[in-house]
Amino acid sequence: MFLLGTLVNGLLIIIGTLIGKRLNRIPENMKGTVMYAIGLAVMVLGLQMGLKGENFLIVILSLVFGAVIGEYFALEDKLNALGNWLEKKLGSSDQGSISQGFVTATLIFVIGAMAIIGALDSGIRGDHDVLYTKSIIDGFTALILATTLGIGVLFSAFPVVIYQGLIALFATQIDRFVPTELMNSFITEMTATGGVMIFAIGLNLAGITKIRVANLLPAILVTGLIVTIVYVYRLYV
Repeated sequence: MFLLGTLVNGLLIIIGTLIGKRLNRIPENMKGTVMYAIGLAVMVLGLQMGLKGENFLIVILSLVFGAVIGEYFALEDKLNALGNWLEKKLGSSDQGSISQGFVTATLIFVIGAMAIIGALDSGIRGDHDVLYTKSIIDGFTALILATTLGIGVLFSAFPVVIYQGLIALFATQIDRFVPTELMNSFITEMTATGGVMIFAIGLNLAGITKIRVANLLPAILVTGLIVTIVYVYRLYV
């Protein structure tokens, strides 16, 4: 079953959130310190990912054009609106928690090479090991996030399942039409581009700044376009 790894990933996010939600009755000072700690850890993760790129000019161009596209379509506002809609439906008394938890967790779980590589392995070879590993990491991350961001983290499981599921579904066609060299190059530069976004999420969680990270998401697609152009025309940028 090519969706098994993806479904396990979504399930562990839900379980981690539910456990973390039960641990949220901690003092506000402790909760604030935990949030700073999470932010610092996420920044380190983003920095590690960002340094894996082989051509940082591609990363810069991807982020710039991605930001323009994201701001034009106001992606962050749309994600927040979805979170607020969920909040109203659930009648949450913790204003803004569902929206913030949903957006933050979705960005953390969707951005990254493991989601793509794992989904491709699931779809092409029926090998779910990468997604099982990602599931464990995401489950613990969801648990930690839920202690401060609340139940909104749980709803990030749905875009994760849709995103990874679609990649797994079309994996055979991707493997057939996309050369291995091109795919490897895309994963490398996408990891670096995603790492910058993850770093920005860490800054937001630590309260250092407020970057509209969701508006940078089109940078992933722009990365694929630039890498493809460089590969086809053998450009060296």
